[in-house]
Amino acid sequence: MEKYFDVVYQGEPFQLFGLPHLIAIGVISLGCLSYFYFRKAWGEREKKRMRWAFAIAIFISESSLHVWSLYWGVWNVQTMLPLHACSVVIWLSIYMLLTKNYAIYEWVYFLGLGGAMQAVLTPADAAAYNFPHFRIMQTFVSHGLLINIAVYMTVVEGFRPTWQSFKRIFIWLNIYMVAIFFLNIAIGSNYLFVAGKPDFPTLLDALAPWPWYILELEVIGFAVFFILYIPFLVKDLRARKEQPA
Repeated sequence: MEKYFDVVYQGEPFQLFGLPHLIAIGVISLGCLSYFYFRKAWGEREKKRMRWAFAIAIFISESSLHVWSLYWGVWNVQTMLPLHACSVVIWLSIYMLLTKNYAIYEWVYFLGLGGAMQAVLTPADAAAYNFPHFRIMQTFVSHGLLINIAVYMTVVEGFRPTWQSFKRIFIWLNIYMVAIFFLNIAIGSNYLFVAGKPDFPTLLDALAPWPWYILELEVIGFAVFFILYIPFLVKDLRARKEQPA
């Protein structure tokens, strides 16, 4: 059992889109698809219970990573502060689930889906481990929950992003990135990977060298956000056409 929690992993390396990886993606996807059924089957009591279950589950999952890191002495301010986009949204999502705060939902929808889907498809920071090691399991549980929370709040609870949401999140994300850039200089960290490409393989390796890849990330981020908004844009355009002149 201890080998599944050791900080130094000596098992088989993680295989991108291998069978365990595909199963994990499938489980996350099935969870998201199930909400299209439960949105009609659940009443307010069931919805409230589901929000609390999500909040407790993602709190335990994310807290366990910090406990594990502290136990093995690998926790430090340069890498473990909750300042990466997904980490910020994970903690914010707990408050959103308990209060149904729409302003935070906007962050959860765009960053939760956009960021967490990338982490599930290419879990680079945990790729040194393999299933069923704690580190890779925790990565998929936390990011899988974040994806499910965003879909659940949209499909079941009836929340939805707007064009103003799209612009607001994109602008504030850039402001946040500038603040993190200077924080990275101050403490020698690389949060949001704006101080340089990470040491482990990521999709950033396909982009230009620093700092030019930051501009490319701007374009990619804008495109991802826009793709996530397209279903609602289409819905709004159709509703506008159906309105009487």
